[in-house]
Amino acid sequence: QVQIVESGGGLVQPGGSLRISCTASGNIFSPNVMGWYRRLPGKQLVLVAGISNGGSTQYADSVKGRFTISRDNAKNTVYLQMNSLNPEDTDVYYCNYKPQRPGMTYWGQGTQVTVSS
Repeated sequence: QVQIVESGGGLVQPGGSLRISCTASGNIFSPNVMGWYRRLPGKQLVLVAGISNGGSTQYADSVKGRFTISRDNAKNTVYLQMNSLNPEDTDVYYCNYKPQRPGMTYWGQGTQVTVSS
């Protein structure tokens, strides 16, 4: 069993910064990928940023140059540093942990990020 716990969401003004965190615990397998997703209106969950435990990263075009994903493998924790936030970034952000094993993927409960003046 795997538990995913997210933290760090909140309200921030346009142009501001926020860092959200996610820790996976329990039966952790390597290699794996951890990432952040959001659900755009009327759409399924889409990737915001992802990082493997080897350090390879992937970003959505809309966040390149503004968001940085990083991880601490010893703590099974992933961080998303979000800078230059704008109202379009407002959403619930979901953490995903996906080991390289068939059929395994785990989701957090989501953390709300609101960008508003």
